[in-house]
Amino acid sequence: MSLAPPPKVRKLQDALHTKAKDAPGYRFYALYDKLYREDILRFAYDRCKANGGAPGVDGQDFEDIEARGLDAWLSALTNELREETYQPQAVRRVNIPKDGQPGKFRPLGIPCIKDRVVQMAAVLVMEPIFEADLQPEQHAYRPAHSALDAVRQVEALLRAGYTDVVDADLSGYFDSIPHAELMKSAARRISDSRMLRLLKMWLEAPVEEIDARGRHHRTTRNKDDKKGTPQGAPISPLLSNIYMRRFVLGWKTAGHDRALKAGIVNYADDFVICCRRTAGEAMQRMRTMMAKLKLTVNETKTRECRVSEETFDFLGYRFGRIHDRRTGSSYTGAQPSPKKVRRLCREITDLTARTTVLLPVAKQVDRLNRKLRGWWNYFSHGTVGRAYQVVNNHAEGRLRRWLCEKHKEPGRGYTRYPSRYLYQELGLVRLRKHRRETGP
Repeated sequence: MSLAPPPKVRKLQDALHTKAKDAPGYRFYALYDKLYREDILRFAYDRCKANGGAPGVDGQDFEDIEARGLDAWLSALTNELREETYQPQAVRRVNIPKDGQPGKFRPLGIPCIKDRVVQMAAVLVMEPIFEADLQPEQHAYRPAHSALDAVRQVEALLRAGYTDVVDADLSGYFDSIPHAELMKSAARRISDSRMLRLLKMWLEAPVEEIDARGRHHRTTRNKDDKKGTPQGAPISPLLSNIYMRRFVLGWKTAGHDRALKAGIVNYADDFVICCRRTAGEAMQRMRTMMAKLKLTVNETKTRECRVSEETFDFLGYRFGRIHDRRTGSSYTGAQPSPKKVRRLCREITDLTARTTVLLPVAKQVDRLNRKLRGWWNYFSHGTVGRAYQVVNNHAEGRLRRWLCEKHKEPGRGYTRYPSRYLYQELGLVRLRKHRRETGP
C-alpha cells in the first residue's frame, strides 16, 4: 500500500493538477523551490524507504542515515538544493534475470538514496502536472490506474470486435528514450530552468557496473549516446510515461484510431493495438511513428494476431478464445498465462525445498500463503478456474511432501495430511474465484 501524502503536500498536488487540467497550455515556472520544502523532502524520504531497495554506489542505506540523524541529513540536503550545489552521483547498474528467459537480463539502475529522495521529491511536484496530460490508454505508474485496468480494457476491445491485434514489443525502451525529445516533452509543461537542469543531470548521470572480477567500471554512456533513463530510478516511470504519451496521443491526433478502427492499450513499455481487420496497416503506421520517435520495434517479438484463431499474452494474461467445458461453447476472454502459472509453481517448489524442513510448520505455511496471496491479488480477473486448480494442486502436493520430509514419514502423506487438514488445520490458502479467505 502506498503512503498517503501529508495534507499540505496533498494540497499542493491538488492545486498543481487543477491548474494543469484547467490550462492545457500553461507552463509552470516556479517548481524548483518546492523540492526542498521540509514536508516534501521528508515525505519523499518516507516513500523511498517504504519502497526499499539496495544501496547505490556510496553504499549508504537507510539505517546508516537514521543512525547518524535523519533530521541533520535532510537539513544538509535542503541546503544543497537551496544553494544549487546538489550534484547526482553515478547510478549503480545491475542486471536482473528476465522472467522466463534463461540467460537474458534486464538492466536496473540503482541511484544513491540521496538521489532517490530528490527524484521522488521531483515526482511529487511534477506528477500532478503531467497526470493531467497523460492519455486514458496509459495505465502504468499512475494514480487510480493499474495493470488490471489495462487487462480489462484489452478484453473489452476484443469483445467489442477489435480482434485483429498488433502484439507489439519495443527493444530496450528505457535505454532508448532520446534525451532531446524527452526534454522537449518536459519543457512543454515546465519552464523552470532549475527543474529542467535537474532532469538533464539525472539523464546524463554516469553509470557504474561491477564485472565478474569485482572491478568497478564507470561510463558516461547515457550522456555520450544522448539517450536512456535508468530503469529503477524513481523519476524513470514518470519520464517514460511522458515520452510514451507522444506515441499514444500522436496515434489519435493523426486519426489512426478512427481510420483503422484501432485502439491502443499501454502499460509502461508494453502495448497492444486492437483493430477491426486492420492489424497489417496498423503495424506499418506504428513502425513509422516509432522510427520518428527514435524507438526501435523488436521485429522478432512484434506480430499480428487474429484472436479468433490465435492467442497473445499481455501483462501476464493470455487473451483468446476460451472453451467452456460446462456448456461446450466458447468466448473471448483473458486468463492467467501458462508461463505465469509455471513460474508460480517453480517458486512454490523452491519455497518447499528439502533445505527448508527445519522451519516451523506455521512459518512455512505463512511463507506459502504470502506467495499465494500476492499472486492471487493480481491474477483475479477473467477465467481463472483452471489456473487456480493447477496452483492449488501443486501447493497441496508440495506442502504435503514437505511435511513428510520434516517428520521423516514414508509415502506421499495423503492419509496423514489430507486436503482438509492442510486447509482447515494449517490454514493453507486455497485460490478461489471472487473469495479471499482460507478454508476447505
